This record gives sequence, structure tokens and C-alpha cells, in this order.
Amino acid sequence: MEYLERRRGLVEDRLEAVLDGMEPPTLAEQVRHVSLSGGKRVRPTLTMLTCEAAGGDPLAEESVAVDFAVGVELVHNASLVIDDIIDESDLRRGETAAHVAFGHGPAIIASDGLLGEAFHLFSADEHATQIVAEAMVELGMGEATELAALPANEGEYMDLARRKTGALFRAAAELGAVAADTDPYRVEAFGEYAERVGVAFQIRDDVLDETADPEELGKPTGQDAQMERPSIVQVTDLSPEEANQRARDESDAALEALDTATRRDSRAVDYLRDLAEFVVVREK
Repeated sequence: MEYLERRRGLVEDRLEAVLDGMEPPTLAEQVRHVSLSGGKRVRPTLTMLTCEAAGGDPLAEESVAVDFAVGVELVHNASLVIDDIIDESDLRRGETAAHVAFGHGPAIIASDGLLGEAFHLFSADEHATQIVAEAMVELGMGEATELAALPANEGEYMDLARRKTGALFRAAAELGAVAADTDPYRVEAFGEYAERVGVAFQIRDDVLDETADPEELGKPTGQDAQMERPSIVQVTDLSPEEANQRARDESDAALEALDTATRRDSRAVDYLRDLAEFVVVREK
């Protein structure tokens, strides 16, 4: 675990430094509440590992991988603030949701502040900025679909999952590949790997909302049904077990894409394979 902890530690230290530098102090307090209240840091870890798997060195002083990793986590956290407002969720990662702690207006401002800091981190690289901008368009379309044009079948649900979750996973991996200065073909292959991992992650998230214990999960369960939000269990006739198999199928396809992207085995590649396995068996 020392291997992963070193990389996560770099991301965590940079994340805290970015948040501490935000003005005014009230905003810094609010964004710290959002971003430092826990979380698995899956997306920034994905950026770091992909950089290394693509032949880069994310630990090098001159590498932009850490900034890209922090940026993608800030985008993710900004989206969670809005998700919690829409879903009227009181908890996030076992802590009070931002809109409950500070009010709706300050929570939205905190979300905007996180996005602003994120794009500042990406701004030195045109390709990185484009990747994240395209992911945010997809994410926004996914959120709009979830609210206004609910999917009616499994195919439409899978398209929603790709936009809602897969797009930001794709961006995280592509950012790592860009940080490694690899070729466009491999950037795309790493992106496909991550997008499918993200879809598997979302399917498993839906199953956990249906079946998990809320205390163990760290947030309320049954929200999908209560909010009439489209989950794979709500949209289709699939049982939780069958939905888990759909997640497994996406994970298997992700591993195939990863094999296409990588040219040699490494610890980073091993961990990327482990991630594809983890997202379909996680319990929180």
C-alpha cells in the first residue's frame, strides 16, 4: 500500500494547499468541508496511475500529473455539491452535506469556486482543458437527462451512466496519459478503459443504493426510488445480481482496453487492473 499511499499523499497535500489558498476565508472553509471530508480519491488516483502506466513519472517535480489529479477531484467534488442539492441529501461521505451545513447559496458558490480552481490547474495545457471541458458537457447532459428525460430502457440507462459517471473517469485517465506525453491513440485507449470502469462504478453505486446499509455506506440509501431517479434497478427489470453482472461485463471490457493501451506490465498497470475489479465488488 505504500506505493499508492505515496501518490495519494502527494495529491492530498496539493489539494490542501490549493484549498487553503482560496479567498475569502469563508469560501476556503466551505470548500475544505466539501473536499476534505473523506472520499476514495478514485479519480485522482486514476490520473496518477495512468500517467505512470503510459510511461510518465507522476512523482517528478516537473510533472503536471499531480495538478491534473487535484483538478479532476475538484471537478468531481463540485458536481457532488449540486447532486446533493438536487437529491436533497443531508449526508455526504458520512458528513453533513454542504447545502445543509452552509445553505443553498453558499454551497453553490463553493461548487463554483471548486470549478474555478480546477480550471486554473488545467489552464497551462490546452489539451487538458479541452478534455475536462468535454467531460463537463457530458456530465451536464447526464444531469439534465436524469432530471428531465428519464431513460426508459437499459440502453438509455447505459448512455446516462456513461455521461453521468464514465465521462469524468475518462477525463481522469486521459489527463494522466496527457501528463505522460503519450500518443493520441493511447490517450483514447486509456480513456475507454476508464469510461467503462466509471460505468461499472455507477451500476454498482445503484445496486448499493438498493441493498446496502446506510451507516456502512456513509449516506442514505433508497434515494433512487424516493427521488424517482433512474438507476439500473429502477429503469430495468434486472435484479441486483443481474445488475452486478452488467457491471462485471463493463469491467471486463475495461481490462481489454487497458491491455490495448499498455506496452508493458508495471505496478501502475497492476493497480489499474485491480481498480477495474474493485469497482464491481466495493461495499461503499
